Formats: sequence, C-alpha cells, structure tokens
Amino acid sequence: MTDVNINKKVPNFSLPATGGQTISLSKLKDANVVIYFYPKDNTSGCTQEAQDFRDAQAKFEQQNTIILGVSRDSLKSHENFKSQQAFKFELLSDSEETLCKLFDVIKIKNMYGKQGRGIERSTFLIDDKGILRNEWRKVKVDGHVDEVLNAVNALNNNKQ
Repeated sequence: MTDVNINKKVPNFSLPATGGQTISLSKLKDANVVIYFYPKDNTSGCTQEAQDFRDAQAKFEQQNTIILGVSRDSLKSHENFKSQQAFKFELLSDSEETLCKLFDVIKIKNMYGKQGRGIERSTFLIDDKGILRNEWRKVKVDGHVDEVLNAVNALNNNKQ
C-alpha cells in the first residue's frame, strides 16, 4: 500500500544523492519536483529514460521543475552513470528502499524466467507545495518524458 496519494502532501524524505548531497523534499520548496524510479543504472531502458530526461531538462527548468532519478543502486554506481551520460540532475540512492516503499514501486518481476523483487518504472510529479499531482506507473520509456513535461505545463498553466 502506498503512503502517497494524488492531491495529498507527500511526506518528507531525505536520501543520499550524487554530488555528495543529501536531498530532502522539504528543501525543494518553490519548485515542482519530478521523481522517476528506475530499476538499474546502465541498462538499456533505464539509460534511454534518463537520457530523455537529460535532453528535456532545459524545458523542465523553464517550468521551474527539478528532476530526480531514484534506484537502489549505490552512490558509486550513480556517480559513474551520471558522469558517463552527462546528467545535470541528481540521482538518489535508495539502497534501503525507503522511498521505494513510500511510493510503493517495489514489485515482484519476472526476469529471465525467475521471479525477483525490483523497481517498477514509475514517475511522480509533486507541485511546489509538496502535493502529489500526477503519477505514472508501469511506465513505457518511449514518449514518457514528453507526457511528464505536458503534465508539468498543464500544472503551471492551472496556477496562473
């Protein structure tokens, strides 16, 4: 069961992130936040999704929106992934699955005929007041970032 619901405040969290930072939701006030959960650094789908967010980052910034990627990988793995792909956004390490459990993204998955626990590719849009406004679960990579950007634009247009 998820602890986050559409149109409800997201509980504060703090996680270690690339760049030697600890990122807390409470410190990201006055900006929208896109949190995308992905299974693993340096895998084809996860790399493509992250590259799509990277390539659209300027458009998100114009909409006062911060992008954060989250997986269970180590900070060392994240730093390498970020460096190789020239990401300007931060990657959060959730090795203890704190944020994954909060957003209920850990699922039983079938990989190569074996069942295992893993992150279900998911994205969440939190507004500048800390309220969850959109969620995408079971994300397909193609076209996803454009869909998220459209939701950010709609959210900002509704504020005016």
